[in-house]
Amino acid sequence: MEMVIGMDADRIASFKKEIRGEVVMPSDGKYNSIRKVYNGMIDKHPGMIVMCVDVADVMASVNFGRENDLLIAVRGGGHNGGGLGLCDDGMVIDLSGIKFVQVDTSNNTVRVGGGNIWGEVDHATHAFGLAIPSGMISTTGVGGLTLGGGVGYLSRKYGLTIDNLLEADMVLADGSFVTTNAKQHPDLFWAIRGGGGNFGIVTSFKFQAHPLKTVIGGPTLWPIEQTEEIMAWFDDFIHKAPEDLNGFIATMIIPGPPFPEHLHNKQFCGVVWCYTGHPDKFEEIFKPVLAKKPLFQHVGEMPYPSIQTMFDGLMPPGLQWYWRADFFNKLGPEVRAGHLKYGSKIPTPLSQMHLYPISGAAARVGDKDTPWAYRDAKYAGVIVGVDPDPANADKITNWCKDYYNELHPHSSGGAYSNFMMDEGQERVKASYKHNYQRLARIKKHYDPNNFFRVNQNILPSN
Repeated sequence: MEMVIGMDADRIASFKKEIRGEVVMPSDGKYNSIRKVYNGMIDKHPGMIVMCVDVADVMASVNFGRENDLLIAVRGGGHNGGGLGLCDDGMVIDLSGIKFVQVDTSNNTVRVGGGNIWGEVDHATHAFGLAIPSGMISTTGVGGLTLGGGVGYLSRKYGLTIDNLLEADMVLADGSFVTTNAKQHPDLFWAIRGGGGNFGIVTSFKFQAHPLKTVIGGPTLWPIEQTEEIMAWFDDFIHKAPEDLNGFIATMIIPGPPFPEHLHNKQFCGVVWCYTGHPDKFEEIFKPVLAKKPLFQHVGEMPYPSIQTMFDGLMPPGLQWYWRADFFNKLGPEVRAGHLKYGSKIPTPLSQMHLYPISGAAARVGDKDTPWAYRDAKYAGVIVGVDPDPANADKITNWCKDYYNELHPHSSGGAYSNFMMDEGQERVKASYKHNYQRLARIKKHYDPNNFFRVNQNILPSN
């Protein structure tokens, strides 16, 4: 297998001496476990995996890859739906050994390593009563989530993750190291706030954190038959609600514990809430929700990291995942009917659909201020077919595609890149919309030969 990357043993041996981390080859015993990613449906066989421990390792890997014309994939947390942290035959630059979280309480900023996952960051910031807006699952990598945008529980209050990014350290395609922020390489800084891994490898992020210790959160559930009614109500309610209240709507099955037994394996329309404001005001704000008489509710006060880890146990690494996504400007009758139709035939207990509101702070950023072009969309929607058994891969994939095909004609055209699989160039263009050409120009400047192309790829402009 080593020979696939067309290289003699001496060259590889000499490269290994340059690396403080470990270079894992297909002949190594640990290769098969190390090449796995979060999505068990992804089965790629890289020619080598470089387990970097510092910036020097990343620079050496980039230079070696470029000089030997290798296909390069960059892996942070390994959560990407399409398995874009891996490639066949080429080199995987793995950042999981580059981990640190440094909190500066003088200005509530946080420096985070390129290989950290969000659970590690939440643990470190929580001790200081701080939080950085991120996603929904704490095992997600900081790098992938941030570079794609970062939609999550705190989006209405504090914006997307990219809206809280202040600076990044990067290794570029020519092997050089730069720090980018609003003053240094400002065009590059613009591009990485939503443009994905197209422009280089981020070895360190600097974020603005916000005072937040506890939240009030958890799910409310209604019978799936009420999907259209609940969606119409939610659509009207959430965008007018105080920005301290966020919630995402879901069609889902209750798979089992910790939910009560009488709910198990039934289909529901649910909303998962997260409130960041003063506890004394919650009851009044939440009255309209309770007035809709949920069949089940489990909403209470908890430390912020607890809501971030709420679904980790249901979604361990190694499950089969198939993803489809779209942005939506409204939840009209056709959209609501589609959700009822496919939410009523969810194929496996872990498969589900989520609609995340893009409103409040996330919607106040201009649609050209970052590459994230859909600030005016009301929702980022995602459908995931999920199951532990590879034998069910076709079943969850077909349901997911059918659901998507039903709703896509009513969508805004593009999708949030972190919810996409490997869907081709036109889909990437649709997702960056009017910002694509600027991204292509910046790509040409920083990566003219498209060295970083295992991603939601932006082609260098001609």
